[in-house]
Formats: sequence, structure tokens, C-alpha cells
Amino acid sequence: QVQPVESGGGLVQAGGSLRLSCAASGRTFDGYGMGWFRQAPGKEREFVAAMSRSGRTTYYTDSVKGRFTISRDNVKNTVYLQMNSLKPEDTAVYFCAARWAYSSDYVWKKDNDYNYWGQGTQVTVSS
Repeated sequence: QVQPVESGGGLVQAGGSLRLSCAASGRTFDGYGMGWFRQAPGKEREFVAAMSRSGRTTYYTDSVKGRFTISRDNVKNTVYLQMNSLKPEDTAVYFCAARWAYSSDYVWKKDNDYNYWGQGTQVTVSS
């Protein structure tokens, strides 16, 4: 079992960058697939990016491809979301999620695929 805790959110101007971190407690972090989701005001939570247990496979929603990068450090039990060229439409609460990964290279893209969630971190991009 893991408990994700996000950090790194904040206020940034359009075109700027932020790096979100998600520290996950537990001694078997490298057995979990990880994902990032976001929820803007008045909207449903949506998938942003995911990484396989192995780190070899990643997947991004179309709107962030080429701008966001997901990575993980299994020694530090942490997954990151590097966000570049931020746009006002990226404004949302960003959530980190984890699930036990029975496959090394599979990624999960639906929020109901994940069992463990952080509390979220606010990202606000001003125009």
C-alpha cells in the first residue's frame, strides 16, 4: 500500500514551467503504476499522464504532449510531472495516483483504475 503526497504546485505565468512531485510512502513503490490527473473548476477529473511500473512506458493526453514529462525515481519513491509551456487552460488541481501493477510495462489511463490518491496540488496559470 502507498500513500501519495503531491507538492510543487503554485502560480505561474503562461509560458512558464512547474515541476510537480509525488512522494509515495511504502516499501514497494517500484511495484506500482503511477498517474497524474487534474480537475479544473466545474469540470470532471481528467487524465494527464501515466508511467508504467518499469518506467519504460509513458502515456500522455493529447493536450499536454510535447509540454509535460512524467518521470519516476524508485529510490526516492517519487514520481514527477515536469510541466513546460504552461497555458491558462492547464489551471487545475493536480492529483497523483497509484495502483499495483501486475504488468511491468502497462500504463493505466482511467481514474477508476487507480486505488490510491493524493490530496492534490493547485496549479494556476495566469495569462
